[in-house]
Amino acid sequence: MTTVLSDRDRRKRDDRPDGTFYDEPRYVTHADDAFLERLTALYASVTEPGDRVLDAMSSWVSHLPAVEYDRVVGHGLNEAELAANDRLDEFVVRDLNAERSLPFADDAFDVVCCALSVQYLQYPGPTFAEFARVLAPGGTVVVSFSNRMFPTKAVRAWRAASMAERADLVERYLDAGGFTLSDRIAERPGEDPFYAVVGSLR
Repeated sequence: MTTVLSDRDRRKRDDRPDGTFYDEPRYVTHADDAFLERLTALYASVTEPGDRVLDAMSSWVSHLPAVEYDRVVGHGLNEAELAANDRLDEFVVRDLNAERSLPFADDAFDVVCCALSVQYLQYPGPTFAEFARVLAPGGTVVVSFSNRMFPTKAVRAWRAASMAERADLVERYLDAGGFTLSDRIAERPGEDPFYAVVGSLR
């Protein structure tokens, strides 16, 4: 397994278990409306009706388009937020920094979405390898981010990087997990910059 981040790079200012930090629901979106509209449009362009979607590191809203998917599964750290997400058919609570596996079968999904959360991953290589494992052949992963974060919980490599360098970092995560880069987007539809990196299974 490729090690993307060194011990120093994965360090957080708040080194308590992430479950402690996310114990209380927040019900915030971490980006402005223009960002979220652009994200929904991107999801609409890479998904199809009947797809099986994993919303990884999710919360109380998934930003998915009004498409009839076969199954939408959420993964996150706060049960109350996930329970409030009306796009999810089911959800699981798991800290990927503590337990670097997903409780899903191989080839269980067609698309993995990871919105506004990748900056908190301390072990992105194993996590993206798990994204690849649970995706069916031809599957897609979409990672989106802006310049907002909880700085005490973001890894050092992310905090120290420019936006372009963060996109480079996500590309390295994709490569470590076994993905090929399909698209890289850098726009400013509103106040918040919109960045997304899209990968497909090799």
